[in-house]
Amino acid sequence: MRVVISRRLTDKQTTGCLYVFNEDRAVYNCKTIELPFLDNIKNESCIPEGRYNVRKIVSQHYGKCFIVDDVPERDSILIHVGNYASGSKVDTKGCILVGLRFADINQDGNLDVADSRKAMNLLLEVLPKKFILDIFNPLPSIDSNAF
Repeated sequence: MRVVISRRLTDKQTTGCLYVFNEDRAVYNCKTIELPFLDNIKNESCIPEGRYNVRKIVSQHYGKCFIVDDVPERDSILIHVGNYASGSKVDTKGCILVGLRFADINQDGNLDVADSRKAMNLLLEVLPKKFILDIFNPLPSIDSNAF
């Protein structure tokens, strides 16, 4: 299994898509939402792009979820249920939230992830106990008219 999160950084939040591949075939995908990237500041920033070891755990607070190991200068980074990463209500302090779709659930003008519990349950079914996660921020598109 190969797991990849491709994400888009903004000053308010980080949105992304999580893809699960078996060999070269995509077997699952869902949406992700995180805090904005603020130089990897604990409790205020999403984690840097990179390659991470991940394992299934049972959290006292979130139940069955995943922990992302070996994050530089950070610990206790989870992939867990939640909806909000910006605005007046926030469900993360640097963790990755999953959902089936983006929506402005609380109508505060910010994207949220919806159907988070469903997305997590599907991830728990599809993913093994341990896997490698690649997180990357795509290069910005090049305006061909600029040349």
